[in-house]
Amino acid sequence: MTRKMVFVDTSKCTGCKACTVACKEWNELPAEKTHLVTSYQSQKDFTPKTWTYVTFTEKYEQQTMNFLMRKAQCFHCADPACLKACSSKAISQTESGFVVIDHAKCIGCGYCSENCPFGVPKVDQVLQKSFKCSGCIDRVENNLKPACSQTCQTGAIEFGEYSNLLGQAKKRLAVVQKTHPKAQLYGEKEMGGTTFLYLLLDRPEVYGLPANPTIPLSLTLWKDVVRPVGGIAVGGAAAAVVIGVFANLVKGAYRSKDD
Repeated sequence: MTRKMVFVDTSKCTGCKACTVACKEWNELPAEKTHLVTSYQSQKDFTPKTWTYVTFTEKYEQQTMNFLMRKAQCFHCADPACLKACSSKAISQTESGFVVIDHAKCIGCGYCSENCPFGVPKVDQVLQKSFKCSGCIDRVENNLKPACSQTCQTGAIEFGEYSNLLGQAKKRLAVVQKTHPKAQLYGEKEMGGTTFLYLLLDRPEVYGLPANPTIPLSLTLWKDVVRPVGGIAVGGAAAAVVIGVFANLVKGAYRSKDD
């Protein structure tokens, strides 16, 4: 199966929250008690039983109140920190680009949640399992759209082949920038390129997103340096490597300041 994309055009989003209802319905997730967070937003964060929700940001400019809305869910990164952090090999990546959790292998350690730059996976403390958006991989592998895309009535959530949809997204961006000069695509390069690509009307920070999401340095050092050299019991050689890496980082920082 070729790589897929879900393109979320926030300029078309009306905040109807049909995508969140569709997600709950398809994945048989129970309703949860919510409260008003701000404006029309009633969900503050992800939970093991809520995998997608709509954020509302109020921005007053030029005597006009604008609502910046975004459907939030797992980005399904091309270079996923959660997969790298998983201690039980419960997280994998499909050919279509979706990052999924095998709950038969998941031990609820929470490393995926701690290392995700977007704070997406959440651990169910009763089941001791981690949960997040699966991209409706069961639908995708049966030639169906993800439930959120299937339900969206305004065309704000589109699903298709990665290369084709990326081209459409860039054309749409050019149109939107005529009236919203700060508009930009988010996810084309972030985290290696994300399966969920966004057209934002303003800077990522305005939407509560990190401008430059990265895999934590501590995770990279552990997985790519310490474990390959020293295994679980870190020996002197591994420690020396880590010290050397940190020393080079410090030197680089000082050189940058001097320059």
